[in-house]
Amino acid sequence: MYQKVDTNLNFVDREKKVEQFWKENRIFEKSMESRKEGPTYTFYDGPPTANGKPHIGHVLTRVIKDMIPRYRTMKGAMVPRKAGWDTHGLPVELEVEKKLGLDGKEQIEEYGMEPFIRQCKESVWKYKGMWEDFSSTVGFWADMDNPYVTYEDDYIESEWWALKEIWNKNLLYKGFKIVPYCPRCGTPLSAQEVSQGYKSVKERSAIVRFKVIGEDAYFLAWTTTPWTLPSNTALCVNPGETYCKVKAADGYVYYMAEALLDTVLGRLGTEETPAYEVLEKFTGKDLEYKEYEPLWECTKEAAEKQKKKGHFVVCDNYVTMSDGTGIVHIAPAFGEDDNRVGRDYNLPFVQFVDGQGNMTEETPYGGIFVKKADPVILTDLDKEGKLYDAPKFEHDYPHCWRCDTPLIYYARESWFIKMTAVRDDLIRNNNTINWIPESIGKGRFGDWLENVQDWGISRNRYWGTPLNIWECSCGHMHSVGSRQELYEMSGNEAAKTVELHRPYIDEITLKCPECGGTMHRVPEVIDCWFDSGAMPFAQHHYPFENKDLFEQQFPADFISEAVDQTRGWFYSLLAESTLLFNKAPYKNVIVLGHVQDENGQKMSKSKGNAVDPFDALEKYGADAIRWYFYINSAPWLPNRFHGKAVVEGQRKFMSTLWNTYAFFVLYANIDNFDATKYTLDYEKLSVMDKWLLSKLNTLIQTVDDNLANYRIPESARALQEFVDEMSNWYVRRSRERFWAKGMEQDKINAYMTLYTALVTVSKVAAPMIPFMTEDIYQNLVRSIDKNAPESIHLCDFPAADEALMDKELEANMEELLKVVVLGRACRNTANIKNRQPIGTMYIKAEKKMDSFFTDIIADELNVKEVKFADDVEAFISYSFKPQLRTVGPKYGKLLGGIRQALTDIDGTKAMNALRAEGALKLDINGNEVVLSEEDLLIETAQTEGFVTETEGEVSVVLDTNLTPELLEEGFVREIISKIQTMRKEADFEVMDKICVYVQDNDKIQDIMKAHEEEIQGEVLAEQLVFGETDGYVKEWNINKERVTLGVKKL
Repeated sequence: MYQKVDTNLNFVDREKKVEQFWKENRIFEKSMESRKEGPTYTFYDGPPTANGKPHIGHVLTRVIKDMIPRYRTMKGAMVPRKAGWDTHGLPVELEVEKKLGLDGKEQIEEYGMEPFIRQCKESVWKYKGMWEDFSSTVGFWADMDNPYVTYEDDYIESEWWALKEIWNKNLLYKGFKIVPYCPRCGTPLSAQEVSQGYKSVKERSAIVRFKVIGEDAYFLAWTTTPWTLPSNTALCVNPGETYCKVKAADGYVYYMAEALLDTVLGRLGTEETPAYEVLEKFTGKDLEYKEYEPLWECTKEAAEKQKKKGHFVVCDNYVTMSDGTGIVHIAPAFGEDDNRVGRDYNLPFVQFVDGQGNMTEETPYGGIFVKKADPVILTDLDKEGKLYDAPKFEHDYPHCWRCDTPLIYYARESWFIKMTAVRDDLIRNNNTINWIPESIGKGRFGDWLENVQDWGISRNRYWGTPLNIWECSCGHMHSVGSRQELYEMSGNEAAKTVELHRPYIDEITLKCPECGGTMHRVPEVIDCWFDSGAMPFAQHHYPFENKDLFEQQFPADFISEAVDQTRGWFYSLLAESTLLFNKAPYKNVIVLGHVQDENGQKMSKSKGNAVDPFDALEKYGADAIRWYFYINSAPWLPNRFHGKAVVEGQRKFMSTLWNTYAFFVLYANIDNFDATKYTLDYEKLSVMDKWLLSKLNTLIQTVDDNLANYRIPESARALQEFVDEMSNWYVRRSRERFWAKGMEQDKINAYMTLYTALVTVSKVAAPMIPFMTEDIYQNLVRSIDKNAPESIHLCDFPAADEALMDKELEANMEELLKVVVLGRACRNTANIKNRQPIGTMYIKAEKKMDSFFTDIIADELNVKEVKFADDVEAFISYSFKPQLRTVGPKYGKLLGGIRQALTDIDGTKAMNALRAEGALKLDINGNEVVLSEEDLLIETAQTEGFVTETEGEVSVVLDTNLTPELLEEGFVREIISKIQTMRKEADFEVMDKICVYVQDNDKIQDIMKAHEEEIQGEVLAEQLVFGETDGYVKEWNINKERVTLGVKKL
């Protein structure tokens, strides 16, 4: 009938068989094919780079990116899922440099650009197989056979079209701008790249004495980058702030901001001598154009060569009084504000740092890396009496996210996209996106857009999409937008087939339309973030082909990546889509938090806390890890990943579902129950059956609504709750129906209800745990119906049947379950096992239940009688004392009288008054005293022989007085339980008949004789044998009575 289900929880081996089944039967391809007429629901896969290994965070992104498309496919949509590979960029070059033993651009060019590029092209596929295995193991379905690859010529040609469009809108320009620059990589970084590499560092700053010309006085100026001082050309003050000329206790006369005098000079003072004496006060504006001597002769010479005036005081409002001296040193080559002020005052441009980040030979520090030059510069200034102080300070400093070198802010010729010109469009388009959570879209990402900077698009490197600008010595520039245009302008046949990479593309020259001269391509390549942001159109080689396909699949309905992509892929997608199409490129985005270790620490190899995703998948299986990520927390919060949490999630949900399925198969096989031969007749169903079907359809509706709105933990929790109730309530309460002899209608109803629930919940859970649900589906459905869809993932997502949903029934059952929980709590308090029957139970609730529900309560809690009571106060006594902390200050002298009155009061009446009126009123010697609940210490005591538990409006009282008859029945229940345990331990089959033996305890033997028929029926015993043992024998302690039992299969 059905294949026997192994109840071991080794899901990994089963998953591998399912994975093989999908591959051999091309289930993913069939799922795409079967929905090709459906409405398009587009998912964009953010391209990983295949020259790095997958990490545990990629499991999270993969399982979210897989689950939503699976759900949408089951809902009937055609969901294109084209995989992609991000193949350009500096990380690839660094990997190749390492492999070839090269260091830096000079050595690359000595080695040869062409062989270096060939090595890059090979290197990007280093871990391709690993990524494909990883994706398959985790159950990530995407078209890996026809991926988009960012280094392919068609992809690059589409990017050239985009860049030409941007050029034609006058938004692509060559600028001389301060850019964050990595001297090790020899390339500028975009703002989004800079944001990925901040580190906390401790360094020395410098407070420097600049000699005022014509006075025996000094400007005190502060800098956090001493290496920029040789390039100083001005000092900047805030025009509106107050500055002082002071005679300091160290003998010098200084100019600095009044607001910072004590902070900077305070250390000079003693008890006898003040730190400084104010000689004059000025506004910052008064100091403008006041001249000073350059610190180094080389600086003076560089300024004179440019025939520009420098080394005087300038004014700007960016100078603050929060730290330093209120006077800032200006080096226009090394800071954005410095550069702007330099342009405003036409200052000389001095740049004593080369492209490797070393000080130039004009300075006394030639060849020293800037950060290493700091202490040398400070030492020299100190020797010359020009250093007032060099305080240590800690701050966040940007480092290259690729090679970890400190960045420098450096004036370079660079190519920029003028994002500032489309800021309003970016903000408007962003406001059309459904960000999950909204706080990131409106906050982190929204703030980023509000302060958007022009995009530094060019990189002075080799392996990347070549910037499509050709330049003539006459100054004319042209952007080439296609191969055809390249051929037409060059007249070179090679242009039709040349590989669109350096150095090959650099060999194609154009004829200048302005002067007839030869135009050469500029040497730069572009930021690889532009590559990934181009994937919506470049994956289709748009606009050169697939125009209809692009328009059908743009914008995406759904994307998802980690939170750091707010300034990476999320931004580059939006930036390019806004520039080219002026609309958002995606409608819904789930932002994912980072995966941490169990202590909330960032995972890293150096800390030794990184989890290998392959090890985790091999140990726990994909479904268990998938389930953990779905149910653990909101996707955008950090996930603390550790084995205990994964196993716990597996136990609570997957194991419960699997064991319920195994239970069904076990008994269905015994009865040869074929679900295709029966139908569910609702009118014939029991209340329990109707309840489970109602809960099932409520579940379908809940999960469908949650997944449609990208609420993932909510969907998972609804599934877990349903499976728990199906197993631990429905199956447990219905177990005897499956054990009944023959095939009565009630037994058929139980089978069909459970079968329907198992198959349906598997379909609902299929997008989340695709392996286990496939396993269940193949056995429960395909084994008996060869016409059913070949895979659960080719099925439709279930539709809720409102006719089967009974909200009143669900509410009644929920109330019943609440009573059962309270009843169990009462038993625990009284320390009475559940197998010991109890006489009477009292319930106080808003409404009485009918006998069907009270019978269940009686059976579940093993009580003989359930009674509803309007009041359970009779079983509880209350006593009151004054809360001295509040009553003392209020009623002082009356405290003794209050204490006595509370001792004498009728506790039950007082409690009722307190609940009804919110306060207790007392007359103490003619004085009215009003006590609220916070004024009282209330103690409750149970009436002897009764135990009470209350939650909200529901109270339960158990009568714990046990009669001899009840105690004897408790013994019978315990004996039956022990024999059933021995049947399992002896590996008997469910239907095996046995003989039971008992000896060594007369009391137990007498009880068993008195209840012989009942015991035989429960444990499938043909006879009970007294005074001897045989078969599997075990000694027990039953309610403090020692006895030896034996069981033997007949």
